[in-house]
Amino acid sequence: MTTGNIILLNGAASADKTSILQALQEVLDAPYLNLGIDKFISTLPAADQEYPLWDEGLGYTTSAETLAQPNARGHQLISAMHHTIAATAQAGHHVIADHLLIKPSWVRECARLFADLPVWLVGVRCPLEILITSHQCTLDQAQAHVTAVHTPGVYDLEVDTSLLSPLECALQIKQRLQEGTPPTAMRWLKAWSDPAKHRGWLRQRASYNPIEGFATRGATT
Repeated sequence: MTTGNIILLNGAASADKTSILQALQEVLDAPYLNLGIDKFISTLPAADQEYPLWDEGLGYTTSAETLAQPNARGHQLISAMHHTIAATAQAGHHVIADHLLIKPSWVRECARLFADLPVWLVGVRCPLEILITSHQCTLDQAQAHVTAVHTPGVYDLEVDTSLLSPLECALQIKQRLQEGTPPTAMRWLKAWSDPAKHRGWLRQRASYNPIEGFATRGATT
């Protein structure tokens, strides 16, 4: 059985990942299942889906006090999503999922589950002003949120929704898949998150300045 592809869209809250996901389902030649976080949240009891309960449960708030504090149910839901994505792809289905990889443990789990699968990790960027306006947070809170989501910032492709429409983002992602070059970000992240590995070859990573864009690159320690 041929393993299905996985497209994982990672970006801050309100980065328009859902619109990109929907556009991808329209433009990709093969059918892709939507197994993103919103789908999993919709399986919760109605009372638990009310804002801000699920945001706080998953640690998605922009408040510095709660940024790193998802509750046990939030961790369980995210882990179930990761395992479902992997199992679905291994069963031969193509998958798209939108995500906020805001916790290092979530990055590590994705790397462990997905590194040997055909998975394209896509960074979805947007200006801080969008986050500040939509979530009524401060600049410092928005920056902390974006930094957490995009650490360590290694992707197979990055798109910016302030520069491209969801359809244009989807077409860029489709082109990346059609190039035939194997994705490498998840394998990089698996090595990066393994404390037993020598990390000298992991010095360079992509970095992003919300004002200047994607041009800068930095060294990890």
